[in-house]
Amino acid sequence: MLQKSLESGWGVLLSAAVVAGLALGGLTFAQWRVLMVLAMVATAGMLFHRRLRHFMLLPSCIAFASGMALLALNLGVLAER
Repeated sequence: MLQKSLESGWGVLLSAAVVAGLALGGLTFAQWRVLMVLAMVATAGMLFHRRLRHFMLLPSCIAFASGMALLALNLGVLAER
């Protein structure tokens, strides 16, 4: 049981590291949206694949973290105005 929860933790940590790396790359708002859509489509595709179903947390966490980054970017732009 502990091993299953650790696997989920690694999925979240790896996804957060990917998004943090992309955030340092200075992506535009449109590029973040495309990344979110691709992660959501990958999540849906992985749901129906027999072996990839176990790794479904990776793209879904990337989509969630990308949405949070978009929210932070949007709030940062609104605060400057």
